[in-house]
Amino acid sequence: MRPTTELSLGCTLVAIGIAVGTAGAQSTSAPERTGLQLPPIRPLGAVKATARETFTLLAQLRPLSDGRVLVNDPFGRRVLLYDEGLANFTVVADSTSATSNAYSGRFAGLIGYKADSTLFVDPQSLSMLVLDPTGKVGRVMSVPSAQDAPAFAGMMGGTALDANGRLVYRASPRFEFRRGPGAAGAPPGIPDMPDSAAIFRIDLATRQIDTVGYIKIPKLKMNMSQDENGRVRMTSEVNPLPLVDDWAVLSDGSVALVRGRDYHVDWVNPDGTRSSSPKIPFEWRRLTDEDKVAFIDSVKAARERMGANAPMVMGPGGGATVIAGGPPPGGGGAEQRMVITMGAAGAAVGGPPPAGGAQRGAAGAPGPNFTAAQVNFIPPSELPDYQPPFLANSTRADAQGNIWIRTIPTKAIKGGPVYDVVNRKGELVERVQVPEGRTIVAFAPNGDVYMTFREGQTTKLEKATLR
Repeated sequence: MRPTTELSLGCTLVAIGIAVGTAGAQSTSAPERTGLQLPPIRPLGAVKATARETFTLLAQLRPLSDGRVLVNDPFGRRVLLYDEGLANFTVVADSTSATSNAYSGRFAGLIGYKADSTLFVDPQSLSMLVLDPTGKVGRVMSVPSAQDAPAFAGMMGGTALDANGRLVYRASPRFEFRRGPGAAGAPPGIPDMPDSAAIFRIDLATRQIDTVGYIKIPKLKMNMSQDENGRVRMTSEVNPLPLVDDWAVLSDGSVALVRGRDYHVDWVNPDGTRSSSPKIPFEWRRLTDEDKVAFIDSVKAARERMGANAPMVMGPGGGATVIAGGPPPGGGGAEQRMVITMGAAGAAVGGPPPAGGAQRGAAGAPGPNFTAAQVNFIPPSELPDYQPPFLANSTRADAQGNIWIRTIPTKAIKGGPVYDVVNRKGELVERVQVPEGRTIVAFAPNGDVYMTFREGQTTKLEKATLR
């Protein structure tokens, strides 16, 4: 089950955004723009339920077959089990001693398991609790890979169980240090942010790992300096419009790798065989030098307007997620936003905001020897020549074997975001518009859709029909 966002909150530098791409797997030629035929845009079905409870952030949802849904509220450190109408809930796990299923750490994750059971992943204890349909613990398993425990909890993005009982996930970053850890009194060495990440499948019984593919992630430039008082200053350079890929696990166990460079899908079947679909029709827009300058200026201006009141989410180990934003370079649709995640030793990259962002928290604030990372943006000339079709973490798989890709508008469109619906053949079968400000976070087995939206400084959850 994909989380609402990719949370990369930790002590080390981590990347937000799932950007996939293997060498040679993508075309380097300019996108094709002739003979374009797009399906008409239809609205999503009516909203049928809205939860009264509000959240700082929703990390994962686990819909059950009878209409109930498990909700992971990491900043409340609790897991709730809602009824079908989102009217009432029971607490499955929290951080108090009143429950036997304690939310022990600052972050945990939910993974849909067999039938209506669910894995509750606690990376701190390296354990996975198997929750039955009522939310009670049936048994406890160890995480299959200690190194990737944060990834199983959703810190790197989505983790899902395939049809053969294997966990499919994006691996935790493997960093390379440009220099040593630093001499006494000197700032620590900064690891090079990797420009690719692996998608793995791991068998829970044998612990055997299968590499599904590699994904190219936005490259973050980080520097660290130390002043005469010993305070460490971090600066980073972020691309607010990175060319990325995305991925999702379908109900049949196949993995869809959605390529952003020319917008097509590479398929990895449960048996390991691979295939590629034709390019998905898209209204490509070339970015002129003037477009690039205007876009960077708009993002900087939006960030300055937000100033000290910019939404920030504190995470474990001194991590902080900051929201920055600006209009899309095409001038259409809602404001596009990005996320910058700063850890105790640095800052990481961008992607969609965690359900719109949240206020600064007190817990986990940076230590006294660190100042907040100064975030800069890349020069306009380094933006891609064509506006990317989507941002990171934009793809969800429904129960009918389709993938839904939230696209970046290239021209003005009234209303909310538009999703391209792509079938198992890689064909664009529908374009669906959700209400303004909404983001699809999960699909229920019965065809309902769960969405989040911001209301002031809080996140709300609602459920709608597909049609």
